Amino acid sequence: MSIKILETYFPEVKILEPAIYSDDRGFFYESYNYKNLKRLLNLDIDIDFVQDNHSCTSGGVLRGMHYQLKNPQGKLIRVIYGSIFDVVVDLRKKSPTFGHHTGIKITSESAHQLWVPPGFAHGFYVLSDTAEVLYKMTDYWSATDEHCLLWNDPDIAINWPFDANPDLSEKDRLGKKFKDCHHFI
Repeated sequence: MSIKILETYFPEVKILEPAIYSDDRGFFYESYNYKNLKRLLNLDIDIDFVQDNHSCTSGGVLRGMHYQLKNPQGKLIRVIYGSIFDVVVDLRKKSPTFGHHTGIKITSESAHQLWVPPGFAHGFYVLSDTAEVLYKMTDYWSATDEHCLLWNDPDIAINWPFDANPDLSEKDRLGKKFKDCHHFI
């Protein structure tokens, strides 16, 4: 199977573009292969996905910007229905891109996947009427370790693709400003 790696603003965050084989019967692509992923991402550590998450979200909803400190999670994200605007923010204090962000449109049609290593806050906004998103996680979710960066913090200045206020959960509405957040060492 052939997968192309597309670079993003962050050298560690990658877009994986699979080869899609399609004909009049439908399509096929390999969505995950441990050996290929490790080789393509030039990882000298093992990736151990321990949890799969699946969200179905209505259009106009923003989820995020979430992260965990004690149990930081790497995420392999793909959209299986619809489209999203996915955003990551670097929370690694010693990183040259500390406090920077990038946004990437991901659609089910492209079958692109996004690799987000530990140390980044993550969130997305649903562009389509509905979107289903799958996440492979490198660590377990912990309610006591989850943190939320404020989605519209002016110090981060994410250029979200909407004019009005998004639909938010209470947790996301109460996110902390970047200057008040706990960051990774």
